[in-house]
Amino acid sequence: MRLPDSMSPLTREIMGYELVRVLFFSLFVSLTCQLTEVFAETKPTQPVGSAIRGQPIRRATQSASSNVTVQVTLATNSPSAVPVVAQSLATAEFSILSFDQLASFPYEVSDATLTSTNAANVPDQIPATIKAFNRKSIALKGFMLPLKVEKGLVTEMLIMRDQSMCCYGKVPKINEWVSVKMTRGGVKPVMDLPVTLKGTLEVGETRENGYLTGIYRMEGVTMEETK
Repeated sequence: MRLPDSMSPLTREIMGYELVRVLFFSLFVSLTCQLTEVFAETKPTQPVGSAIRGQPIRRATQSASSNVTVQVTLATNSPSAVPVVAQSLATAEFSILSFDQLASFPYEVSDATLTSTNAANVPDQIPATIKAFNRKSIALKGFMLPLKVEKGLVTEMLIMRDQSMCCYGKVPKINEWVSVKMTRGGVKPVMDLPVTLKGTLEVGETRENGYLTGIYRMEGVTMEETK
């Protein structure tokens, strides 16, 4: 998708530079993750001939309609293993939302919209039906574009409607991506498969140094690969 002709040459140059920077960073993350997986496969996890001590893993689950509690007994070198209880989130807590809804309206990105520092001078282009999702717990399916990686896990990313930006350099519309920050630790990088992000959605224009950077943000809680 071409940048709007209404943009000034300076604005077009700035946005073009930012997109190229994001694309190169995405390629770097992808190569780093692939190398990490290769080294992980060749690293032995258990010394040859050593005995496994402790108790086997035991699982106990509740009803599938409620939060699932999983009790795991880890094998350790001590005679009595320590039980660890993990709490997972039920899907029912999150409303399913799609990019067909988030991108269902036109949003004009002009020079005035892009650089205005006074919100009163910018027309309100987000429909009330979309604003109704603000601060709601939602589950959104899309494609990951990592922005920040810590110890091999992605802590900040874009979730996009399709793979056109990361694979073909196509410029998406501003309502076709969501900026995500994970609040409970990083997640595994998944570059070429759809994923489902669960978290709290925020709707509204975001500006950095006076420039419009997006209209959707999410406080991510969990992520899972979509079959």
